[in-house]
Amino acid sequence: MKICKTIHETRDYLSNIRKSGKTIGFVPTMGALHAGHISLLTASSLKDDFVATSIFVNPIQFNNKGDLEKYPRTLEDDIRKLEDMGCDMLFNPDVSEMYPEPVVDKYNFGQLDKVLEGKHRPGHFNGVAVVVRKLFEIIQPHRAYFGMKDYQQLRIIQAMTRELAMPVEIIPCPTKREKDGLAMSSRNVRLTNEERKIAPVIYRVLTGAKERARQMSVMDIEQWAIHQLNNYDELDVEYFEIVNADTLLRPNNWKDANSMIACTAVHLGKVRLIDNLILF
Repeated sequence: MKICKTIHETRDYLSNIRKSGKTIGFVPTMGALHAGHISLLTASSLKDDFVATSIFVNPIQFNNKGDLEKYPRTLEDDIRKLEDMGCDMLFNPDVSEMYPEPVVDKYNFGQLDKVLEGKHRPGHFNGVAVVVRKLFEIIQPHRAYFGMKDYQQLRIIQAMTRELAMPVEIIPCPTKREKDGLAMSSRNVRLTNEERKIAPVIYRVLTGAKERARQMSVMDIEQWAIHQLNNYDELDVEYFEIVNADTLLRPNNWKDANSMIACTAVHLGKVRLIDNLILF
């Protein structure tokens, strides 16, 4: 596996790959790789001739400095996992390489980045858009793969690539889960043993919301779900909302959208977990 640390080296290397006529698939990550990341790389390997990834803990998408400092960094282990699955190239830049000057870019996604995560993490999605655009411009992939666990992020990246007419196909991939339903996340390693036993209740409640869709009102299901989660002293619900899967806006009733999704953010001890489930 080729490992590149600089933008110049990465562009030079990939220029030759592109000239050879190979298609390039790309999976951007912040490291601490788990089976969910590997599933995205595997999806790329089935469609693309060349599989590239990046590991870069993007400081401008963290609105909580403590969260940035605690984010797990496991580069040696990550490199081993990438080599084991057959990844062709890793781009692993320093912050100074990605941001030699202060970042001033601002994006307007309308309401798409003002709700759910955007409401609770101001500036987060602008930071995501800045880094993903820059990575796309460096890698110039034919396809890029994103997990649906970060559903709002996926929608915003799709919107950005459309708005900027970027020649990259965005491929959504299903959320990878542990056997007990917990969505795989780099943050899961920070859970204590007791917290890890409680964490699967988040997915069970999402599944319960899906079973109740169209049988109860939107608001009643949201209140039911929040009550179920808050029954656990260790859990603190930041939000549980049912929204239009396309616009991410809250509906008045079930007839307001062709597809709806339940999204939640829950604090478990010192760890913030997010998850979602398409209801229909």
